[in-house]
Amino acid sequence: MPMFFLVPLVAGLATGYISQKCQDEVAYIISTFTVLSLIVSLVLAPWQIQTLLLIVVFVSTNRFLRRN
Repeated sequence: MPMFFLVPLVAGLATGYISQKCQDEVAYIISTFTVLSLIVSLVLAPWQIQTLLLIVVFVSTNRFLRRN
């Protein structure tokens, strides 16, 4: 399974870490890049990982809805 989808994810996490140290408008630009890279890595992820994430979302949503 190719792991090239991890490249934008790691880049996004690194820029997210850097944006925590910034206080000005650069932090907003970096945060936007972080969100976009997360979306790109989810799109590029293999179907097995996407299915696993979908199952996790369904289970957590079901637990959340039962509590309320």
